[in-house]
Amino acid sequence: MSTSIDEGQAAQGQVPRHVAIIMDGNNRWAKKRFMPGVAGHKAGVDAVRAVVEVSAREGVEVLTLFAFSSENWRRPANEVSALMQLFVMALQREVKKLHRNNIRLVVMGDIQGFNDQIRSLIAEAEELTRDNDAMTLVVAANYGGQWDIAQAAQRLAEDVLAGKLNPADINEQVFHRYTWLNEFPAPDLLIRTGGEERISNFMLWQTAYSEFYFSDAFWPDFKEQEYKKALATFADRTRRFGRTDDQLKDAKQGD
Repeated sequence: MSTSIDEGQAAQGQVPRHVAIIMDGNNRWAKKRFMPGVAGHKAGVDAVRAVVEVSAREGVEVLTLFAFSSENWRRPANEVSALMQLFVMALQREVKKLHRNNIRLVVMGDIQGFNDQIRSLIAEAEELTRDNDAMTLVVAANYGGQWDIAQAAQRLAEDVLAGKLNPADINEQVFHRYTWLNEFPAPDLLIRTGGEERISNFMLWQTAYSEFYFSDAFWPDFKEQEYKKALATFADRTRRFGRTDDQLKDAKQGD
């Protein structure tokens, strides 16, 4: 667990240890081609494969993909149904490939919102890949950043009531232990595709010091070339974490 905001996060010139991606633009990609929205989601699966492959090859330790937000239930019923079918298909077909490549799968979110079949497939996939250590793929499903913080606060309050925790001892590091993904480094790089420039309630706690990269490419078109552009941009950025350029320079000279 991180004990400070920047501990464990990648510095300038390094490959990001943790990349988080908001996969946006599937519907607009399909509409541009006079196709139903679900066709865009299906096409997006190829982009997922490409980004996973590049991440593993480049040495990214954790890749988190925002697949389905807690707000996405508001979409048309036929689209939600199609997304659930795609989720089932991915859990049935793609997990074995992840396992063969020594990649661990973690599903982040309120999985109680899914039906019995999906919950069972999630449990099986996580158990199958639990000990894999080449990379971790986190799929955020029925997830929202505010929900993440609220459920962390609820669990923390339960421990206070149970006498396991003193309120005076609560600080950022203690609170962090109750949030999702607390075992991993915070995202170094947050990417959003599709031309929108907002984070849409995604990992609000964890992205406090993430670098943001917004791409105009729709998600189905965000494959190896586009992803490498984002990684190259990250490598050129100076990450200060509240420090000055002179302090960073002194720290480098001291290494």
